[in-house]
Amino acid sequence: MSEMINNRERAVQEKSERQQLLKEIIKELHEGKSVSEVKERFTKAVDQVTVSDISKMEQALMEEEGISVEEVQRLCSVHTEVFKGSIEEIHQKEGPEHAQGHPVHTFIQENKEIDRHVNFTLKLHRDQFEKDEAEETVNKLINDLTKLLEIDNHYSRKENLLFPYLERYGIFGPTKVMWGVDDRIRAAVKEARNLLTNGTWNKTDLLKSLDYIISEVSEMIYKEEHILFPLALEKLTEDEWLKIEREGDVIGYTFIDPPEVWQPERADLGNPFLKDGVVQLDTGILSVPQLELMMNHLPVDITFIDENDTVRYFSHGKERIFHRTKSVIGRSVQNCHPPQSAHIVNDLLDDFKSGKKDVEDFWIPFKDKYVLIRYFAVRDGEGNYKGTVEFTQNIKPVQEITGEKRLMS
Repeated sequence: MSEMINNRERAVQEKSERQQLLKEIIKELHEGKSVSEVKERFTKAVDQVTVSDISKMEQALMEEEGISVEEVQRLCSVHTEVFKGSIEEIHQKEGPEHAQGHPVHTFIQENKEIDRHVNFTLKLHRDQFEKDEAEETVNKLINDLTKLLEIDNHYSRKENLLFPYLERYGIFGPTKVMWGVDDRIRAAVKEARNLLTNGTWNKTDLLKSLDYIISEVSEMIYKEEHILFPLALEKLTEDEWLKIEREGDVIGYTFIDPPEVWQPERADLGNPFLKDGVVQLDTGILSVPQLELMMNHLPVDITFIDENDTVRYFSHGKERIFHRTKSVIGRSVQNCHPPQSAHIVNDLLDDFKSGKKDVEDFWIPFKDKYVLIRYFAVRDGEGNYKGTVEFTQNIKPVQEITGEKRLMS
């Protein structure tokens, strides 16, 4: 028993020492040592480095050592070169991430196409441009860089779908660093393309920019596949991967067709949330009190009638424009209006049901307010009419807005 405890304590001590060593190596790079100097020391001192080690080290550099996110971003490309060949592969066995449609599988398929585009097509045309600045070669580079702008889909899915889940596990360092590098790549591609399009390039600077793009995109592929994805696979649950996969189409893909739907054998995304008092929506999960509070705090009045013209819901904010009572719930909407205006209601609903219109707006002065009333036809994925939403807002305060107020004003 004591031997087991000693082994555990020794492992903890070794991990702590390894973390400290990693920080020292990166700080040495920060202070100007060459990659070759550091790599030699690194190889002698450390046999294996896990993705968790790298993640914690980056976070510690920012939180404990006070090194800025921007500086860690600069060092990131350097220390990736140091770590190459030494990162422990913690997911070598065939797992769900190798299945068609799994987000990691999709990311990797995109990376193969991205790598082919930058290291074959773009590099080929870059080398041709170095020898000859012919118009045909310039146009090829413009087309290459225009196509490469599609990498935004790959990076945006990573940043807006994967990063939020990692941050739930307290992993902020790698996400901040990687997002910053992504943005620099995006900016470099746009700048190089603009220079070529406008014919305002300096050949030496443009070649450096193209080399930077090729290098950084290639390095990002390596960081994703050897650091980010293994770390995410270690942390995220199958349900979390499912949610990421289901949202992928919203953003889009880079150089590949939308993948087939991933459906693990045991997956049932709804089961954990199907309980009393909880509403599962496509874009989130809310308790009934949360949902009601949210709707009642909107600065607008909302009423919904179903496809049978029956009133099913209205929000109940503090300052309703037109008063509603709960007695209207379950009542025909025609009976909620004066007889002389019933034909207007019917004409509007007929237009919505027939597909002639999807929206109708009215605006009227009302007491001390100026009221915008909007009606929207609600349709399902096949376009079938499922009801109408009434949206009412006092727009007088909006009309009085002048100048500008920025977020931090």
